[in-house]
Amino acid sequence: MESKPKLNLEKSLDLFEEAKKLSPGGVMGIRRPYNFVEGEYPIYLSHGRDGHIFDVDGNEYIDMLCAYGPIILGYNEPEINRAVVEQMEKGFCFSLVQPIQNELMKRLIDLIPSAEMGLLLKTGSDATGVAVRIARGYSGKDLILRCGYHGWMDWCVEVPGGVSKKIRDLTLDFPYGDLDALEALILSNKGDIACIILTPVGHPLAEPVVAPPEGYLEGVRALADKYKIILIFDEIRTGFRVAMGGAQERYGVVPDMTTVGKALANGYAISACLGKEEIMKVAESEVFVSSTFFPNSLAMVAAMKCLDILERENVIETVWRRGERFLGELGKVVSASKVPATVSGIPPMPFLTFDKVDDMYSKRRKDFYTETIRRGLFIQPYHHWYISYRHTEEDIQLALQAIKEALEIVAQRYPC
Repeated sequence: MESKPKLNLEKSLDLFEEAKKLSPGGVMGIRRPYNFVEGEYPIYLSHGRDGHIFDVDGNEYIDMLCAYGPIILGYNEPEINRAVVEQMEKGFCFSLVQPIQNELMKRLIDLIPSAEMGLLLKTGSDATGVAVRIARGYSGKDLILRCGYHGWMDWCVEVPGGVSKKIRDLTLDFPYGDLDALEALILSNKGDIACIILTPVGHPLAEPVVAPPEGYLEGVRALADKYKIILIFDEIRTGFRVAMGGAQERYGVVPDMTTVGKALANGYAISACLGKEEIMKVAESEVFVSSTFFPNSLAMVAAMKCLDILERENVIETVWRRGERFLGELGKVVSASKVPATVSGIPPMPFLTFDKVDDMYSKRRKDFYTETIRRGLFIQPYHHWYISYRHTEEDIQLALQAIKEALEIVAQRYPC
């Protein structure tokens, strides 16, 4: 198997050079080229359609990153676009809220098992930030026990620059899947813990994506109950993708509070913090939450229409079936390649990681993602992938073929 020629990315790279003079790093955070394969991946896109994206140089890709998760249906959904334009013509940003806020909130409360009341926000970080603030306000305690990525705010940011050590010290990490470690952390900080927050499906950086081990979520729930600690599920990724009611519905474990976002509106900026009425009511007066743009109705309309489509077309069932086939075939391809790699994830959120059997694992990873992007498959080396509703059977087969060919090249270059 021969390597494919490098893609033409001239316009994308030129725009990036210009951007570096205008904004720190050129583009923000995990979208910077070093989080992909520098010089191989596009940096600027022109448009998207269904399960595909197109860059400014005219290259087309099967997109299995799905904008890091918001695209549950596909790009440029006409039904959602029409609903948003109709609302736009009425106005969407006022000093007061519009009735659509009540409609969406009632729907979320009906869908999500833990939801009795909620707040509509904009981003995942808004939602998790509000959740821990409410938990602190309700409990009167300061410490947060967390497992997973929960956004960029001071209480949870992975990079310490610009964050007071006093704030960082109030958040303590525990490992996914280890109930003994969690209980030990609780006991060593007993009486000071405001909440436990975790992503119910584990996804550590550049490591295998882990479905909940048998009894794990039930065990976390039991520990929270035993020590009277608020339990928060961060379902920003799993909400409306693992099940309509999130991972808590699929796995049958109900937290005290939940955060959702990403797939809620198929790309429009909206999130929510939901929970038990008794807890959420502290946001009436004791905990301050406000933003000029939180009541913006365009994303609410998009969310309602997205939920309509998800329910009407049984989207989640389709995505799970397609993802199950993809994961099954991916396992066969990886096994046949003899490349030391691990297939992981759940059907809507597959992933492939390279095992650290020798010092070549990072080169295997880099060359694999170089060859897949050259074959028109857009996936990320350090973040799990997604299956969307508009990914066709042809898309899935082409993705598997690109992966197969890339692995064959990696096996030739780095035998072990």
